[in-house]
Amino acid sequence: MSPGLGKAGVVPNRRLGCVRGGPVSSPPGRRARLASPGPSHPCSETREELRRRLRALIDGNRVMIFSKSYCPHSQRVKELFASLGVDYNILELDQVDDGANVQEMLLEITNQKTVPNIFVNKVHVGGCDRIFQAHQNGLLQKLLQDDSVHDYDLIIIGGGSGGLSCAKEAAILGKKVMVLDFVVPSPHGASWGLGGTCVNVGCIPKKLMHQAALLGQALNDSRKFGWEYSQQVKHNWETMTQAIQSHIGSLNWGYRLSLREKGVTYVNSYGEFVEPHKIKATNKKGQETYHTASKFVIATGERPRYLGIPGDKEYCITSDDLFSLSYCPGKTLVVGASYVALECAGFLAGFGLDVTVMVRSILLRGFDQEMAEKVGAYMEKHGVKFIRKFVPVAIQQLEKGSPGKLKVLAKSTEGPETIEGVYNTVLLAIGRDSCTKKVGLEKIGVRINEKSGKIPVNDVEQTTVPYVYAVGDVLEGRPQLTPVAIQAGKLLARRLFGTSLEKCDYTNVPTTVFTPLEYGCCGLSEERAVEVYKKENMEVYHTLFWPLEWTVAGRENNACYAKIICNKCDHDRIIGLHVLGPNAGEITQGFAAAMKCGLTKQLLSDTIGIHPTCGEVFTTLEITKSSGLDITQKGC
Repeated sequence: MSPGLGKAGVVPNRRLGCVRGGPVSSPPGRRARLASPGPSHPCSETREELRRRLRALIDGNRVMIFSKSYCPHSQRVKELFASLGVDYNILELDQVDDGANVQEMLLEITNQKTVPNIFVNKVHVGGCDRIFQAHQNGLLQKLLQDDSVHDYDLIIIGGGSGGLSCAKEAAILGKKVMVLDFVVPSPHGASWGLGGTCVNVGCIPKKLMHQAALLGQALNDSRKFGWEYSQQVKHNWETMTQAIQSHIGSLNWGYRLSLREKGVTYVNSYGEFVEPHKIKATNKKGQETYHTASKFVIATGERPRYLGIPGDKEYCITSDDLFSLSYCPGKTLVVGASYVALECAGFLAGFGLDVTVMVRSILLRGFDQEMAEKVGAYMEKHGVKFIRKFVPVAIQQLEKGSPGKLKVLAKSTEGPETIEGVYNTVLLAIGRDSCTKKVGLEKIGVRINEKSGKIPVNDVEQTTVPYVYAVGDVLEGRPQLTPVAIQAGKLLARRLFGTSLEKCDYTNVPTTVFTPLEYGCCGLSEERAVEVYKKENMEVYHTLFWPLEWTVAGRENNACYAKIICNKCDHDRIIGLHVLGPNAGEITQGFAAAMKCGLTKQLLSDTIGIHPTCGEVFTTLEITKSSGLDITQKGC
């Protein structure tokens, strides 16, 4: 039954008698009362059944208000919808037998304890204040619009960190969501499950292999701390990769389960636009289906770049292949100087392998170059060889095998000189290309940067086509980091389908390079700070330090380094923080929060450090670069 609107000033009164039964309509002014549940509705209703029935109420009604008949705030909300001419449904929790259970379940679903608790087109808006705010800023009108002409409210192309974050948040907000994810196998046949680069061939396996290498160093240190062992200790590549791949498999399954629980449709197919609001999905068997949506999000990420020389795709591997490689790579040439290149070179050397890095120009482009050179110097001191100013021009297979043997011909970037080398494995880490040129964006008018493949967007991640958005590594001019994609995806869904106006803040994003000696940073590099603020307006405080854990182990002093860059024109506000040392990521994360709050040098000096830790060096920085004073340390 669907009663019409009440008279002017009278609240339209469609009241649901109970979540166990169907809707009960009553005339204005009358309160619906519950009959005792019949045999088909046992009182011992399970929590999941209660959740399902609540979800049915939310999904089945344009406006659903959970209220209490005596609540003045609930009355204000009813009057608002009446004034808008919008029909709505009410469940008065004080008038149903299990009102307390319903309110408890609503708390689980919405994290809101109070009434009124309001849903509009399946989106949780909140309480009285939130609904009036939404009315004032126009979001309520947007939520009331009906997009039922399409199959889905939102289709996301790409099942990586950003895409999944956006999908789950949109589903929580009550929207019908589809995720399309398809991994085109690498030239060597590597492919993986749901979760994108980070989970499968990026952050997760990288950090675990980094940890494996650190454990090898810890074994060496342990003898100085009294640990005695006589057996030969060696690293087993197969054992490590199997354990890591098993963990990744559990994460893949967890993502699929999470989507299923939230009602997101996951399809393992390749998505491609065919016309406005319509995509074609092609599975691995070549079967095609077509789907429409009101809005789309491009979250296709990037894949490793190849050199475009003879033998590169035939014989070289990339990070797409390394973490699931079934055999130890042996003597390895890493081509590139990106953070991926140096991280991989670092942990491979940590396993005792012969590793060489071939660098075209500079290390860690885009990062602070003083820190980058210190990273390289530490790696070189600990066994990684560097060939500077050379690039490969041909790869030739000498022997097949696992691994085989490859001959690399390389040419100088500064002249005609050429060199040759023989390696078991050649790992390319020279950059990544955005996966945007084969998804039909040109058919609907989405503009991309033809050179980079990146998608230009505005400050709300909207492309040149109003109903198409993008998140993650495909964005032009945004940090290419997993937590950034997750945050941007979540906030995008809240803006599109909720009542939020919050945008992703891309400033002062912290990150860490997991080289053997970790490098963490937040804010500007020294070079960029000079460009933005001018050298005369900056002060750089710095120091070398010696972690206590390294002292007994006999590891070198003055290898670790920390510095902050301050803006003298803004109360010495810290605009860049950099640290090279153990657990740099853990250190940087805490200071990043402080920088978001406007951290200054004085506030840092006023902070009492935790002793003995590496992080405390930032609380005792006294020497400036401009002073030229010695920063070497003699003790802890």
